[in-house]
Amino acid sequence: MTLDTGVLLLGEHSPTRLAALAQLAEALGYGYVWYADERFFREVYSGLTVIATRTSRVRLGPCVTDPYARHPALTAMAIATLDEISGHRAVLGLGAGVSGFKELGVARDRPAVAMRETIEIVRALLRGERVAYDGAVVRAAGVRLNFAPPRAAVPIFVASNAPRGLEVAGRLADGAIMQGCVADRALRYFKEHVARGATAAGRPPADVALVARINVCIDDDPRVAKDLMRRSIANSLLAQQPDFPGFVAAGLEVPQGLREKLRGLSYGYGNDALARIAAEVPDVYVDSLTLAGTADDVAAGVARLTAAGIRQLLMFPMDPAGKIERTIERFATEVLPRAARLAGGTTGRMLT
Repeated sequence: MTLDTGVLLLGEHSPTRLAALAQLAEALGYGYVWYADERFFREVYSGLTVIATRTSRVRLGPCVTDPYARHPALTAMAIATLDEISGHRAVLGLGAGVSGFKELGVARDRPAVAMRETIEIVRALLRGERVAYDGAVVRAAGVRLNFAPPRAAVPIFVASNAPRGLEVAGRLADGAIMQGCVADRALRYFKEHVARGATAAGRPPADVALVARINVCIDDDPRVAKDLMRRSIANSLLAQQPDFPGFVAAGLEVPQGLREKLRGLSYGYGNDALARIAAEVPDVYVDSLTLAGTADDVAAGVARLTAAGIRQLLMFPMDPAGKIERTIERFATEVLPRAARLAGGTTGRMLT
């Protein structure tokens, strides 16, 4: 099986640096550049337009936008426009979202249902149809785009760590994305729930591309790489409370004391309270949810994910000095060749 690769970027970068990072990823052979739709960061479709106009080959899209902060009709409008700007390279990453809903006064109701209804509305609008939709969460009253979308079949990827969300991906999406699915138990959970959704819809499970969304740090000192991951894991704990589906899927227990410390905190990458929680994140969390260590360590993890049926490694690059260019480059030039040798040639640099 051939492994594809993607890079996930946050809206923390200036437009100039964002363009340079996307160009670097394209030059190194990455197949996708994904851009996070995080509330109160730089706006997602503006950034994607920058990427589209500075690249020529990579596929690009939000990872992920949600059904709540932006109506599905507006998402269809935006992704069709991006597809037009990029020359048919747009992809749509959809999830239930975690950031900013409380601050915006937006209710995050019935996420699996909301994602299913969003996919149905977006696909109908991309086909050029007028949509009257009275869903359980999402409604549209005779909506139609005022231009001809360039492609009806923009690929849609559903991101979720929850069983019902992954089953929606299996039923309706082109791909399923799960964050932190490094542990064998989490990989089985991922595949089983996507396959369950696909089978229920009469689809071959193999038609749904499995995408592992993994935080990656490469350092010649493994302890430096692993320590860096603790803050990002604390952020995931905060985002996934109270049920912690990604942690449960990996067989990880979240102690009651840690649950209590998370309660009441606001989600956010700049949350100083997370630094105290990060100090309590054990090594088993790091090893089960991320790829961190030397190039050889990370390559072994990539080879194992490929053997398990992962079709795309969607990497969130991390670096102790904030120079994520180094991680993007080392992953392409050092990790992937090593992983290819370990996996018997099933992965490589140019992957689309």
